[in-house]
Amino acid sequence: MARQRGYLAHNLCMLHIKYVTMNKRYQDLQVTEGTYVPPVVVDYPEDDPYQGIYKPIYDRDFPEVDANYPYVDDSFKNKLLIEFGYHIVLRLLMLVLRVKYGLRWTGKEYLRRYKEQLKGGAITIANHCYRHDAASVLSAIYAQSNTRIPMFAPNFKTKDQIFLKMVGGIPIPAPEQGLSAMKAFNAAFDEFHERGYWFHIFPEAKRWDWYKPIRPFQKGAFTMAYKYNMPIIPCVVTYRPRTGIYRFLGPKNEPLTQVIIGEPIIPDTTQPRAAEVERMRQQAHQYMCQMAGITNNTWPAKPENE
Repeated sequence: MARQRGYLAHNLCMLHIKYVTMNKRYQDLQVTEGTYVPPVVVDYPEDDPYQGIYKPIYDRDFPEVDANYPYVDDSFKNKLLIEFGYHIVLRLLMLVLRVKYGLRWTGKEYLRRYKEQLKGGAITIANHCYRHDAASVLSAIYAQSNTRIPMFAPNFKTKDQIFLKMVGGIPIPAPEQGLSAMKAFNAAFDEFHERGYWFHIFPEAKRWDWYKPIRPFQKGAFTMAYKYNMPIIPCVVTYRPRTGIYRFLGPKNEPLTQVIIGEPIIPDTTQPRAAEVERMRQQAHQYMCQMAGITNNTWPAKPENE
């Protein structure tokens, strides 16, 4: 057994050396002293930050996400499902993540300091870096059932369907559904904003497990922040080496996690929309790199082809 573990560790080390050496996004990456960078055992894309690297199994039935989809579902069944999700399932999952991934968080003082500005709702954003990143961030801010999360619609056809609905996931209609579908989706978020709901968005769009650099941000979250005059709360999931008792409590090849909550970014709606959206994107990206302990990030804040 010891020989097998040693062989596995050697193979992981060789993969780490191979991919770090070859991947240009890691070659020039620089971090502060003491910042942990997980071993790179995935051949991450180098040029397309929004490339999907996982192949979900779409084997669940789900309604067509078009203009007739109930984006605002006030049925008793849906309300009960979301209340159960936030008050029972998410709290239990938080305990599991604390055991398996040593989940902890810092920065909650910003939520108290900006309590007045956050009364009408806010938008949390985070790097999209492991299966439970949404649950980690929602746990860190102690999110309530008045949270809604725009999500990639096909994910509702996977085994995670029920959990996505429990945390207030709202499927984003595909472009082929036409303008009427997107109009209905936008009207739903207008209504959520009127109710003072919170939103959570991953501006990196696609999940890349245990990826360290902060990828370019799509502008949707910042456009929404400007439109609704909602503060952006940047959050970063960072990593720690799996040591001590945690070596026996979770996947040995996955690090421990921590959520760092940053100071809210307040939109200035007196400025032109395009310029202010870009300012918030640049500020959030720079801030999140700093929170992640990155001194030389290898991706820009804005995608090159936008």
